[in-house]
Formats: sequence, C-alpha cells, structure tokens
Amino acid sequence: MKILIAVDGSAYTRKALDYLVTNRAMFVDGHELIVVHVCTGISGHVTRHLSKEIVAEYYAEESAKVLDPVKALLAEKGVGNYTIDKRHGHAAEEILKSATAAHAELIVLGTHGHGLFGRALMGSVATKVIGETDISVLLVQ
Repeated sequence: MKILIAVDGSAYTRKALDYLVTNRAMFVDGHELIVVHVCTGISGHVTRHLSKEIVAEYYAEESAKVLDPVKALLAEKGVGNYTIDKRHGHAAEEILKSATAAHAELIVLGTHGHGLFGRALMGSVATKVIGETDISVLLVQ
C-alpha cells in the first residue's frame, strides 16, 4: 500500500508520525511511505521582484526546517524506506495533488481536533482533503 503522510512541523505532525511508527506493522513495514511537505506559496507580487534562485532557496530552507526533524525521527525509529515530496502552494490542494501523483491509497494527517465550530471559522486542511478525495484518510489527533 502507498501511504502518504503530510508534515508541517507541528506537534500534530509528530503525533501522526509517532502513530505510524508505533503501528509500523500496519502502516510502515512492507508499505511505501511518501512524506509530503507543503510550503506556503510566495505571492506573485513578491516573486516577480526576486530571482528564481532566491525563491528556490527560500523554499528549500523552509522545507528543511520541517523535513530534517522528520528524517531524523524516521531514522531513529529505523524507517529508512520512504520518499519525500516537497511542494509549495495551498496545503490541501498540494496534498491532494501529491496523493494523486503517487497513487496513494491512504492519506495520513495530524489534526488539531478543533471541532465543528472551529473548522467553520478557521477552515481546515483536513476538512478540505477529506471533502475532495476518494482516497481513504486517517486523521491522528
């Protein structure tokens, strides 16, 4: 099975990773793990004044802040077989694109667990992903 986990550097990401590793017989061993990180896109108004190299360096640095600890955790837990997908833009949209491109069969997301009222006010990446995919989604709270 191809399992995609979205990471953003939050404590919720850590809980989702811990859950996968703790239950590695179900989610890691013998399965293909894809780790996706989405940087918030830089406005076109800003990027037109910067070189492509500067923009690429910004995205690389921001991704490294999130992905380096994830790689360290996976190495510490003995998970060495995974791929990284770095993207930028709107988180939910890019997670969905990544899952489709990878032919993922399960999307794993850490969630804040705000409840209905909180989602209505703030929006939610998890809510959008669930609402716009036919791929199974595992939320870890």
